[in-house]
Amino acid sequence: MDFEHIPVLLSETIEGLAIKENGIYVDCTAGGGGHSGEILKHLTTGKLISIDQDPDAIQTLTEKFKKNENSIIVMGNFGNMKDLLELRGVGRIDGALFDIGVSSHQLDTASRGFSFHEEAPLDMRMSQNGVTAEELVNTLPFEDLRKIIFEYGEEKYANSIARGIVARRETKPITTTLELAEIVKENVPQRVRRDGHPARKTFQAIRIAVNDELTVLEKGLDDAFSMLAKGGRLAVITFHSLEDRIVKQKMASWCQGCTCPKDFPVCVCGNKPKARLVHKKPVCANETELTQNPRSRSAKLRICEKI
Repeated sequence: MDFEHIPVLLSETIEGLAIKENGIYVDCTAGGGGHSGEILKHLTTGKLISIDQDPDAIQTLTEKFKKNENSIIVMGNFGNMKDLLELRGVGRIDGALFDIGVSSHQLDTASRGFSFHEEAPLDMRMSQNGVTAEELVNTLPFEDLRKIIFEYGEEKYANSIARGIVARRETKPITTTLELAEIVKENVPQRVRRDGHPARKTFQAIRIAVNDELTVLEKGLDDAFSMLAKGGRLAVITFHSLEDRIVKQKMASWCQGCTCPKDFPVCVCGNKPKARLVHKKPVCANETELTQNPRSRSAKLRICEKI
């Protein structure tokens, strides 16, 4: 199984994690092992737990790191990382990395149903288990579909797209990626069709819903931060505003000190910062990386350190 994925912001992420050679680290979205492989280069007696829910990724990781004694491969969802690690006797970690979103392998493997460019079954399941995109598209009530497309895709034409989906499925079930892409195209204004592919936001929204990505992200971040040792670092790479907003708000809440009203003469809440930001602003790809990997253009890296 060839699970190719070009690691985004690789050097910036490794530098930001400040890896200790005897530390315990978690790559929560290991994918093809790009970031994992680089972390392992910095370990001597330390351990790296590489987690992924995609069976294709697990097969690739197992083969790639089979001779590395510092590597532990775990199949599972990072939303359950605390349980996954505790089952293996890990209670404290020195760093964790999240590279959020769909991988290049998943996008480029047409049969997985993530891409609106090629004909494939309407699937979109990262774990290859559970409810498919086809099931959601053909069974959700209009209002639920509209809300998903509007909130997760930030699509202003969510109303007309959802109505188009409901109208089409009354005639016949929507079963393929190109069918859904065509419905979206038919239900947005002509000018929108000239500004990139009009189905991009809808596909993003349905994918997020299929995999419950935002709920899982919040839980995964909380679990990772709770397990960090003092001085441990949490690095998160996001690719769209919904994810980045969650990460930004989480880190801000951990870094916040006193929450008393400004007119209080002394602090009565007793709240102390639990973390500090390593970078005040997100780290983005430089020109060299943008040229070599266009998919890095929307990537943002945020890092915080537990104090």
